Amino acid sequence: MIWATLFLIVGLLLLWRGADFLVGGAVGLAERMGVSQLVAGLTIVAMGTSAPEVAAAVAAGLAGKGDIAIGNIYGSNIANLAMIGGIVALIRPLEVRAATLRREIPAMLGATLLLWPVVANLTVSRIDAVVLLSIFTILVAYTVRTARTAEMEGRVEELHAAVEPPRTVSRDVLSIAIGLVGLSVGAKAAVTGAVAIGSRIGLSDAVIGSTIIAVGTSLPELVTCVVAAVKGHHDISVGNLVGSNIFNVLFVTGIAGLVRPFRVTARFAGGADFWILVGVSVLFASAALVGGHTIRRRGGVVLLAVYVAYLVYLLQSAGPA
Repeated sequence: MIWATLFLIVGLLLLWRGADFLVGGAVGLAERMGVSQLVAGLTIVAMGTSAPEVAAAVAAGLAGKGDIAIGNIYGSNIANLAMIGGIVALIRPLEVRAATLRREIPAMLGATLLLWPVVANLTVSRIDAVVLLSIFTILVAYTVRTARTAEMEGRVEELHAAVEPPRTVSRDVLSIAIGLVGLSVGAKAAVTGAVAIGSRIGLSDAVIGSTIIAVGTSLPELVTCVVAAVKGHHDISVGNLVGSNIFNVLFVTGIAGLVRPFRVTARFAGGADFWILVGVSVLFASAALVGGHTIRRRGGVVLLAVYVAYLVYLLQSAGPA
């Protein structure tokens, strides 16, 4: 338990510093490339902070623990929107662009609903994996292209008038690389410590994947979004949350299934867990709409309350593997 606690503390420290480097580098690179922070959040930041989910899902799939692999994806996505979205909104009301509500959030909802037919037969096959990865590639290319085009059309004069950032491209890239390494190592250390504690409790694979591992692998998103919120980079936060969820559903599930097909239990195939994920996704979008394209502190409280209720449901459903 002492070593587990040390791993957890060191992991959290690495996560915080890694997020600081990642946000700084991503913002600087976005300015130099003439793209919005939203695009940076949807791509560089989202994929970087979701690296732990990839590692955890692949490892679980190879070990024949499909419930941990898919539970990690479900739990991470719910944690991203309800827990992290709620915390960030409490720190500073989270602004969500109208274009994001029209484009990226519906794409996230569509990707989430796509999981239903994929896992309906309780198996993620290699064919399923190829389909998910193909959709992911097309969706990201389209989203980035349309978001970048819209941003450029609306800010041409602003971009030409912008002051050249004092940082160099190489420094921004190095900052991003250091941030990603810090997040990856920090997440692994934190998850190792948390899982060591959780294994002593005797929870089922489904609950371990949806709670300890899900929250652990979501720590990069949490710390990155908090750092971005404190600095006022709303688009980084929103792009990270929405982009990470799309990445988790399509890419993480696809990669895990491609490496080794895995089976899941019925609770993840159209059961309560699936509809909780869908409901939280809708709630996140609704909170932004009700708040006038801003998730205000009241909305943050609601999101956090829903996440607490979700944890209670998971613990009540806990049982031996």
